[in-house]
Amino acid sequence: MSYGTQTEGLIGPWRLDALVFWRVKPWSGLWKGPWSRRHSLGGARLHLEVFVLGVVLVAVPYFSTNNIASMYLDTVWDPEIALDRELPVVNWMILPYALLYLFYPATLILCPRSERGQAELAVGMQTLIMVTAFCCAIFLLLPAEIDMRDQIDWDSLNGWEHALFEFIHFSDNPWNAWPSLHIVHSYLLARLMTVWASRRAAESSAWNLFLVVLWIEWVLLCISILTTKQHYLFDLVTGIAVAQLAWMATKPTLDEIGEMGPSAFAEKCGWTD
Repeated sequence: MSYGTQTEGLIGPWRLDALVFWRVKPWSGLWKGPWSRRHSLGGARLHLEVFVLGVVLVAVPYFSTNNIASMYLDTVWDPEIALDRELPVVNWMILPYALLYLFYPATLILCPRSERGQAELAVGMQTLIMVTAFCCAIFLLLPAEIDMRDQIDWDSLNGWEHALFEFIHFSDNPWNAWPSLHIVHSYLLARLMTVWASRRAAESSAWNLFLVVLWIEWVLLCISILTTKQHYLFDLVTGIAVAQLAWMATKPTLDEIGEMGPSAFAEKCGWTD
């Protein structure tokens, strides 16, 4: 993980961004190749390579640690509190929970094909890779089983609710508790999509509607990790904290792309010869 010192914006001791003293600095070794091929496939080549990197460096580490914890590890510290079991199961909220998996393709689709958009996508993906590695280390060092699935009344589920619960339980063991990567990933992707949609809002009011729907879904997703018994309240709180700190380290780098221009930014980062 590479960072550069962030001094801009640290105006007062009470500003939230004063808590972050680092900014994301893109890795030249990871992005030099994809950047050189960015014009291929009608400008879609970099998007495709980002997708592959996401599978290899985000999805694989998550599911690997999830299975390792399930098969070989025991809970080191249990973050469960009484409120976690007092919160009711809300069957239909498995839908906003499962909709996380649309955030990933939506980010790739919404990313502009311009060089600025491509550079921002690369920075965003690197942040996702770094926070995933950080959280996976916690999952292995301080594993915690989320043992609340017994509260689900399977007889009360309708057809699609039953199918979604079965899919989630089959694909995702009840480990990898805190920080919740469901929250970390969704927040970072929502912030990135918000950057792009906000620029287009002047073109059409549909983009403003999209942003409203996006953030309503994110709030529902935050609630859903509790009401589907997939996570503890502590997982939610720590997920939001990690996500916000990661965004605060990412946003200055995104701003730098706009200020310098993508070509100068790429040269500075060592993406060009």
